[in-house]
Amino acid sequence: MTKPKNFWYHAMAFAVGIVWGVTFVSSKVLINAGMQPAEIMVLRFVLAYLCLLPFSTGRKGGRQLFAKSLKDELLLVLMGVTGGSLYFLLENSALVYTQASNVSILIATTPLWTMLASALFLRDGRVTLRTALFSLVSLAGVVIVVLNGQMVLHLHPLGDLLTLGAALVWVLYSLILKYFDGRYPVAMITRKVFFYGILTMLPYFIFEPWGTTWTMLAQPAVIGNLLFLGVLASFLGYLGWNIAQGRLGPVSMNLYLYLNPLATAIVAVPVLGEQFTWVSVLGTVLILGGMYLAMKE
Repeated sequence: MTKPKNFWYHAMAFAVGIVWGVTFVSSKVLINAGMQPAEIMVLRFVLAYLCLLPFSTGRKGGRQLFAKSLKDELLLVLMGVTGGSLYFLLENSALVYTQASNVSILIATTPLWTMLASALFLRDGRVTLRTALFSLVSLAGVVIVVLNGQMVLHLHPLGDLLTLGAALVWVLYSLILKYFDGRYPVAMITRKVFFYGILTMLPYFIFEPWGTTWTMLAQPAVIGNLLFLGVLASFLGYLGWNIAQGRLGPVSMNLYLYLNPLATAIVAVPVLGEQFTWVSVLGTVLILGGMYLAMKE
C-alpha cells in the first residue's frame, strides 16, 4: 500500500497530472484564437517565472543566481530545454504531421521509457516486472480513452517520431531532476527551468515571427486560458511536480502522466463538444486501476 507519509505527495502528483491534461484543451482554445504554440509556451513560462520570483528569496527559496558549478548550470540549461522549449516544439510540431490521437498515445508511453531509463541509469530496484505490466494496463486504458471506440490508429512516421522524441526528452528531464535531489532548493530549480525554457525558445521566432497581438490578448477567453496555463499549470504545476518527484522518484511520478489523456477527454466534452462514452469509462477504469496496482507495494 502507499505509505501514509507520502499521501500528500501522491495527491500533488495526481492534481498536476489532471491539470496538465486540461492544458491540451486550454492550448487548443488559444490556438483557435490565432496564437502559435511557441508563443503560448513563452507567455505561460513568463507568467510562471514572474509568479515564482517572490518565492525565490532566502536560502530555501533559492535566491542564488547561478548553480555551484558550471556542470550544474549546464544541466539546468538542459532541463529548460527538455522540460520546456524542445519538449513543446517536438510535441506541437508532431501535431502538424500526425493525428492528435497518435500524439496522446505516444506521449503516454513516457512512464514506460522512464522505467527503462531508471533501471539502466539509476539502477532503480523499484522497477519490477509487476510495475511494468500494470503500467501497460494503464497505457491500454489511455489507448481506449483516446480512440474512444473508433479503434483506428493511422501511422505517420515523421509526426510519430517527433512525439516519441518529446516523450524521451521528458524522461531526460526527469533523470536530471533526480540528479538535483537535495542539491538546490526546488524553487531555484523550477525558476531556472522557466528562464532557460524561455531563453532557448527565443531563436525560434527568427524563423517564425511573433504573431500574437495586444488585441488578441485582450480577449477574455485568451486572458483566462493564459492565466490558467501560466499560473496553475506552469507555476504551481512544475513546482508541485518537482517537489513531489523529490519524494516519489521519477518512475512513480511519471505514472501520473497517464492521467493527461483522461483529463483532456473529460474537459473536452463541455469545452470542445466531444463525447465521453462507455468505452471511455472502461479506459478510465484501466488507467486508474493500472496506476494504483503499479504503485502498490
